[in-house]
Amino acid sequence: MDTKLIELLVCPVTKGPLTLNAERQELVSKSARLAYPIRDGIPILLETQARTLSDEECER
Repeated sequence: MDTKLIELLVCPVTKGPLTLNAERQELVSKSARLAYPIRDGIPILLETQARTLSDEECER
């Protein structure tokens, strides 16, 4: 994903910043404890499609 696009996107739940996890193809919101999938280069910023982060993932 384009880094400039990532800088413009915010978490739909908290309106906080998102970080890219390129290995898992996800945009991560630590404040919401959610990871939004990226499918075919398109971020899916729907809370219902997000994966809940574990305690361990939030500490990183």
